[in-house]
Amino acid sequence: MPTTSTANTILAAAKALNKTLDKLRFAEPVTHVYNPYDYAYAMHEQYVRRYGDSTKRVVFLGMNPGPWGMAQTGAPFGEVAAVRDYLKLDAPFGKPRDEHPKRPIEGLACTRSEVSGRRLWGLLAQRYPEADRFFNDGAGGFILNYCPLVFMEESGKNRTPDKLPAAEREPLERACDAHLRAVVAALSPEWVVGVGAFAEKQAKRVLDGMGCRFGRVLHPSPASPLANKGWAEQAEQQLIEMGVWEKSP
Repeated sequence: MPTTSTANTILAAAKALNKTLDKLRFAEPVTHVYNPYDYAYAMHEQYVRRYGDSTKRVVFLGMNPGPWGMAQTGAPFGEVAAVRDYLKLDAPFGKPRDEHPKRPIEGLACTRSEVSGRRLWGLLAQRYPEADRFFNDGAGGFILNYCPLVFMEESGKNRTPDKLPAAEREPLERACDAHLRAVVAALSPEWVVGVGAFAEKQAKRVLDGMGCRFGRVLHPSPASPLANKGWAEQAEQQLIEMGVWEKSP
């Protein structure tokens, strides 16, 4: 894959973030922390070099990975089938340093499907049948997460970053803020669209003054009753009303 200054800047930001994240510690009820930028870095690098090698019109921002999505594939909202068949990514995988027995990392061999990722990438595949059309041709899109870490409790339950105590959350946010600013500066998007309220809030706080326009789409999580009532149609309409997308012909 060609080397570009944009991709190199994004990857350098991920490496800098990793150095800081390695120093952070999290107490119970968090018992396991996964960092896909670490053990799945090769997949993340492939994603960035293939699809993040130019400036973009719109960046979609998620909160943090799910155990059956990016945690398995290293790609944001990385539902396995979407990463394999739509993004066509495939790279070697490692393992987290402390693997949760109920959340094993199997990479593209994982048979579980992350609903949020399936819905998001499914909408994009419906509108842009070839991935290059979303990332490059006219749409100029990109997807990333505010925080790359997966936090799990002993039971295997996810714990989202906003639920961490302030003493743990604040240094995490400082590191994630710096990473987000670096990536957005490299991509120079017109729009940053939060996938859910948390991501929109972080984007507005961190990127204020960088010349971006901000928006939000409904989070595709199956935990949201509203998202279970035709998420794709609702999200598409929101993007059209914001002016991010034009109405389909």
